Amino acid sequence: MFHGARILVAPLDWGLGHSTRCIPIIRRLLDHGATPIIGADAAPLALLQKEFPDLEHVRIPGVNVRYSKGNSQLWSMARQFPEMVRIVRSERAAFDRIRMERQLDAVISDQRFGLRSPDLPSVLITHQVFPFTPIAQGALRRVNLHHMARFDRCWIMDEPAAPGLAGELSHGRNVPSNARYIGTISRMTPGSGSSIPQRYRIVAVISGPEPQRSMLDAALTEQLQRIPGHHLLVRGLPKESTVQRHERLTCIPHTNSAELSSFLYNAELVVSRSGYTTLMDLAALGKSALIIPTPGQAEQEYLGRLHARTGRFLVQSQDRLDVARALAAIGGRSVPTPTTGHPALEQALEDMAAMLR
Repeated sequence: MFHGARILVAPLDWGLGHSTRCIPIIRRLLDHGATPIIGADAAPLALLQKEFPDLEHVRIPGVNVRYSKGNSQLWSMARQFPEMVRIVRSERAAFDRIRMERQLDAVISDQRFGLRSPDLPSVLITHQVFPFTPIAQGALRRVNLHHMARFDRCWIMDEPAAPGLAGELSHGRNVPSNARYIGTISRMTPGSGSSIPQRYRIVAVISGPEPQRSMLDAALTEQLQRIPGHHLLVRGLPKESTVQRHERLTCIPHTNSAELSSFLYNAELVVSRSGYTTLMDLAALGKSALIIPTPGQAEQEYLGRLHARTGRFLVQSQDRLDVARALAAIGGRSVPTPTTGHPALEQALEDMAAMLR
């Protein structure tokens, strides 16, 4: 389909979710004869290099976002806003250089608005069509829609029928005319890993900006050691290699997609943040979970409220975390049957290939 076209795939570097959800897209590009080039920074770059060690990669600097320790991120985000604006500008300059050096034919940008060109097919991946923000939400949504409309295509990672998995984040009036819903996309495979050598009763997977990642890490480490069984904590640190073993708990910095899919599928209880990529992974596996929104992160708190109402997931706040109670409540919880294949993504890829001819 793509006849060797050189396509930059560049995820945002806030946590690991944007990079992990690019994995199935990179795989499909390879299957269809494209030459993907990975553009990222820091931990997302390390993750994708481990997943695709034979692919070209290029460092595109990101912003080192930090959250506060409290339940509001308003002032923390306000202090870092000038740096975020600067990064978007630097992305544009970096992309002008990279497209010439790497002889790019197209770009797929996951939530990085500076990576586009009027001279190349440019695709934006998002689920945040109508983002939630602590201040000036209406104005910032209009700015978001303006930037989305500047791309040739906008691929929305959700089902077209509301509420889907993202609810009001991805559904509403004034969706840009260049938007295409490509379904929920995940690197996970349902039913995989039935013969893995080690199964864990509880599997907890965390990532995201500091210090909230470390705060949840500490709380889970303490609670999981008190619950009968053998448990796994995946700490979301792909640049590290140290494994910690306790009597009931194994803590690993990171694992690849195939192993993680196996661990999650076979777990009695999964514990995670309510990040959207994680929710797509759980949906692909047909798993419910205990989800814990990052305090003050408006999108994760909204997704927590949404799925507390739908009953799709158990939801707890970080300051009232009780993993034992969630383990007792998860049994017998019904979840939708996972869908197989990504037909809407295939159509979007065919559309992109047509733009290259």
